Amino acid sequence: MTSFIALDEQWSTHNYHPLPVVLTEGDGAWVTDVEGRRYLDFLSAYSALNFGHRHPALVEAATTQLGRITLTSRAFHHDQLGPFCAELAALTGTEMVLPMNSGAEAVESALKVARKWAYEAKGIPDGQAEIVVAGSNFHGRTTTIVSFSTDESARAHFGPFTPGFVVVKYGDVAALRDAITERTAAVLLEPVQGEAGVIVPPDGYFAEARRLCDEAGALLIADEIQSGLARTGTLLALDHEHVRADLYTLGKALGGGIVPLSAVVGRRDVLGVLRPGEHGSTFGGNPLACAVGRAVLVLLSSGEYQQRSTALGAHLHARLGELIGHGLAEVRGRGLWAGIDITPGGLSGRQASEALAEKGVLCKETHGNTLRLAPPLMISEEDLDTGIDAIAKVVRR
Repeated sequence: MTSFIALDEQWSTHNYHPLPVVLTEGDGAWVTDVEGRRYLDFLSAYSALNFGHRHPALVEAATTQLGRITLTSRAFHHDQLGPFCAELAALTGTEMVLPMNSGAEAVESALKVARKWAYEAKGIPDGQAEIVVAGSNFHGRTTTIVSFSTDESARAHFGPFTPGFVVVKYGDVAALRDAITERTAAVLLEPVQGEAGVIVPPDGYFAEARRLCDEAGALLIADEIQSGLARTGTLLALDHEHVRADLYTLGKALGGGIVPLSAVVGRRDVLGVLRPGEHGSTFGGNPLACAVGRAVLVLLSSGEYQQRSTALGAHLHARLGELIGHGLAEVRGRGLWAGIDITPGGLSGRQASEALAEKGVLCKETHGNTLRLAPPLMISEEDLDTGIDAIAKVVRR
């Protein structure tokens, strides 16, 4: 194991700080390292593995498509793109789909579309459009996106930054109201802030955001890259608020944990501002990704994973709630997704992650003493309890 880690340390750029585990195989909710030790995956690649490792239907879709054609570029049509876009639009109740690869690309695409729409449809003078975002956000790490990050580690020494963004406190309706002006093209928000520690906004926050956007003639963009596709117990996390966005960004689980696949979905009159040559991606919407994505949509269409997230999430939060005051200071989240704060004076998040790995459970820290938990949605209740038991042993004081 140490030789693999040494190679990583010598040859790969140190832009991550992984746990000292070298994985070689995955099956469902379990992974195996190069020494044959098994671990319970309580992270799911930040929700990219909502359906677990090597889901048979997804592997079959990928294998079949690998034997046919994997890439055409968008210079030509192929037989997977149209059906994928139609099926994704139908499932999400939207009108048009822009397929891309990574989540950051989806967000970048939504920002470009919102600005172009603001100039051409809303009539904001060219170069003056603003997009309102929330503090403690995480939408990716491209230069434009970190321009409106409030995480100093994401910004330090990466400037100059892209202008045109207004940052307000997440969940603060008054701050949002004050920030929206006649120059506001869009408001970009996460229905649940994942990187920040699985932060759920106050009740009514998104209903008011929707009202304010309608009043100002601005777009509401929901970043559902981590929160969407059944993670919180509904298809889209914004569904909990009974609110519809004008644009949604999707990713991670959309590729089934097999290929990178993301998309912007939403109103036809908004996405329709793009014309040939104005935006693109060689791999965006490639046949292999679309074939896997279509298989993902079949899994989601049954509602099984939404139901599992709701039921198992209730169990997860009930059991974690028993640890408040006994090693945990706070538990937050929705569905099978939780952010847990370790009581100050106890282990750091990193120490807790390492201790859990020693007990055969993998998760990862964020922002000091917070752990993010996102088990695969196909996990059994027995395995879920195994992970929770390990957490209790590590944090209990």
